[in-house]
Parts: sequence; C-alpha cells; structure tokens
Amino acid sequence: MFSIFKIFKKIIPHIRLSGVIGSVGKFKQGLDFSGQQELIDKAFSISRTQAVAISINSPGGSPVQSHLIYSYIRKQAIKNKKKVLVFAEDVAASGGYLIACAGDEIYANSSSIIGSIGVIYSSFGLQELIKKAGIQRRVYTAGKNKSTLDPFLEEKEEDVKRLKKIQLDLHADFIKVVEESRSGKLKKEASTDLFTGEFWSGSKAKELGLIDGFGSADEILKKKYGEKVHIEKLEKPRSWLNKKLSGAKENQVENLLDILEEKSIWQRYGF
Repeated sequence: MFSIFKIFKKIIPHIRLSGVIGSVGKFKQGLDFSGQQELIDKAFSISRTQAVAISINSPGGSPVQSHLIYSYIRKQAIKNKKKVLVFAEDVAASGGYLIACAGDEIYANSSSIIGSIGVIYSSFGLQELIKKAGIQRRVYTAGKNKSTLDPFLEEKEEDVKRLKKIQLDLHADFIKVVEESRSGKLKKEASTDLFTGEFWSGSKAKELGLIDGFGSADEILKKKYGEKVHIEKLEKPRSWLNKKLSGAKENQVENLLDILEEKSIWQRYGF
C-alpha cells in the first residue's frame, strides 16, 4: 500500500530484468516470460504514473522468450497509455537488446555492451571422440530428419542448410523489431553493420542510433520528472526453490555445470 505522502508525488514504477533469457540450468532459473509477466503487470497497473522504467542486464538467450517479453511490454504500454523507459546496465545484447526495444527511449552507460543483432547456434562434433573411446552411437528415428545435428554423428550439409534457413527467419524477425522500434533513429550509413551480430560500447551504440542517451535510471527519471519523483522499485519475490538452492550444498557438480552454462553466454560479451 502507498502512503498518503506518496499519492501526492510523481511515481515511476521500476522493474529489473536480469540474466540469461530462457530455461538455463537444471532448475530452469533463467529469465522467461511466465516468470516476469506478473511483475510487468504490477508495474503497469500502478495508477497516477506517466511511465514505467525497466532496467535490463542480459546477454540474450532464447529468441522466443525474448520476443514474448518484448511484445507483452509493448502491449501493456499501449493498453495503459504509458511511456516505457529502458536502461541498459552491463549488457543489453542479442535477446537482451530485443527486449530493450520495447522502450520508447533506451539509455545506457557509455561502457555498456549493446547490440549483437543476430542469431547463434553452437554445438560440438564428438563423433571422433567416441570412436577413440570405442563407443558405438546407435540412433533409431521415425522421420529422416529427427537426428538433425546430433553431435555424435557426422554433420550433414543438408542439416546445416536447414538450420541456416531457420536462423535467417529468426534474424529477419529480430531486424524487423529493431527497425520498427528505432524508426527514424538508426543511422542509415551504418545499416550494413547493424545487423551482422556485431556488438558495441554504449558510446558507439549512441552514434549508431541504437540508444538515445546515457544515464542511470535514477539520473534520467529525476531529470525528466523532477528531483522529488518517487521511483517505486518492484521486485519479483524469490521462490521457495530459489531460496532452497541458494543455500544448498548438495549436487555441487550439477550446480557448477549450470553456472558454466550461463557463464559461457555472458563471456561472449566479455563478462
């Protein structure tokens, strides 16, 4: 409940979306739409607000979950007639930048990592390894393409072509979101570089038109809405499972693998 004092102040709800996007690790604790929907609803449901602030710190992940979160924020903004201000922290790259495009304005630090507008798939070719170990790989399918890109089988050219086609479709969707959300702001002379999957510092991203300016949420919101604005920071309550996992000593090997999986995604951008 808000105090009577807060009712007479300008209120800007502020939520934070942080982490790898999608189901990451054994316990699927990544950033996904179902896990953030309630928090987004809460931010847009607060009355007497002109805008919603969203801080993002994510190296990306699932293109589907990224798009679901982006679309839902835009729908809520239109429905509730509220402006969305996005603040990129360390990283807003790949799916993290796609979500950032839900903002009417995007701000970052000059040293933030911004961009990576592309699609990636990575795997391993382990067929020679299992041969050396004397292991036979036996795969039985109904449907000739069911074992596409199995890391223990020889890579097939037609499988790679099929994957590339899917990636091009996903890339086209990503480009459409960026072009529509940043309409009139992207620098035309840089358009050939914008969608190559390259990423930039916040300073360069500003030159390219990927962000609107520099500053933290507190700085920008006070500048726009006055020093006395009340920034209502909303957080998602930690689940029972999250609390249990944070203090758990068992399954240390599995927990380490989860950490390495997430860390590998962050390390693409130097974190």
